[in-house]
Amino acid sequence: MASSYRALFRLPGTIPLTTAGLLARMPLSMIGIGLITMVATARGSYGYAGALAAVFAVSSALATPQVARLVDRFGQRRIVPIAVVVSLAALAVLLITFRLDGPVPVIFIAAACAGLLPSMPALVRVRWVGIIRGERERTGKDAPELHTAFAWETVLDDLSFVLGPPISIGLSVGLFPEAGPLVGGVLLLLGAGWLLSQRSTEPRPGRQGVAGGPLSVLRIPAVWGMVVTLLTMGAILGTVDVASVAFAERQGIPAAASIVLAVYALGSALSGVVFGTLTLWRPTRVLLRIGIVGTALTTLPLIWISTVAELSITVFIAGAFFAPTMILATKLIEESVPAPSLTEALTWSTAGLAFGVAIGPAVAGPLIDELGANGGFRVSLIAAAVLLVLLPVVARNDPRDGGAASSRT
Repeated sequence: MASSYRALFRLPGTIPLTTAGLLARMPLSMIGIGLITMVATARGSYGYAGALAAVFAVSSALATPQVARLVDRFGQRRIVPIAVVVSLAALAVLLITFRLDGPVPVIFIAAACAGLLPSMPALVRVRWVGIIRGERERTGKDAPELHTAFAWETVLDDLSFVLGPPISIGLSVGLFPEAGPLVGGVLLLLGAGWLLSQRSTEPRPGRQGVAGGPLSVLRIPAVWGMVVTLLTMGAILGTVDVASVAFAERQGIPAAASIVLAVYALGSALSGVVFGTLTLWRPTRVLLRIGIVGTALTTLPLIWISTVAELSITVFIAGAFFAPTMILATKLIEESVPAPSLTEALTWSTAGLAFGVAIGPAVAGPLIDELGANGGFRVSLIAAAVLLVLLPVVARNDPRDGGAASSRT
């Protein structure tokens, strides 16, 4: 198993690439929860906190694909610094205004502008595509599997969502309310700067081949299909997170929620690592259908759990299907989208996941208040049912894209 990853990281520039990528993606999991903790700690209003985090999340989900389209057209080096500066400047305005107890409308406008983030996971994945394709062209020999690189990046996504929230919450509670989102902004600056300094792995912009219009890349069936798939999976993920917290509280051991969520991420990360070592001989769409069905069905036991131990086992199994399904969704997009528009397409999929993570708790919250944790788990079941209903549409073979191609690389 380790040999697959050793081969991957023997390629020039891959270790600093993945390290910078991990650093730069930490803010994705730190800023939103940091804003919630900041407001809840300093103002005691969860309604205010949730609304502010929702504005940031929705803005980010809508803005990042547009930033990615400009990146595809003009290159990472020209666009990413502008997006980072605008986002960090808006975040600074938000934190300073909040600290000084300034006008609430200014805080919300700043939160919307702070969402103008580049999708760091998409930027890194596009570089991996260029590195592996370039190695094959240079040597004329087999190179590491691209899905191994995507698997590794998915594991890093999981790691960032395991480490980011507790770090952000701890900083805001232990130091001062604004500390969590502030450190998230600093990590974005450092990580993006380090990534952009790595010129050798930066893909060339493809001005002539980039899809036009803010939604044009969604005309590719594989892209919108995977956006819908990941949005629904995100709703499952976000709902399980908030319902697990409520479940642990109702059991009288609220601290156990962190263990449950860590186990969920661990199951996903371990399966992602193992999946990345496999040689795939079946078409990506076939494997993706299996992953979608597995992801949906493993939510079913949530309605029967009665202890934290049972919940931990259930989410571990559910997590084991989550990462491979995300990896296959990413791979299907890579197979189906012209190279000049790949950053935008991957960013749309990331935005779909993030949007689903935001929607799930918003829908589940009132049900949890009314029915307890099981009310939240019912939302996961509904999302899983939607995923199964949409399966024939989102994972169908379509002659207009390359999704029917074999996933053997």
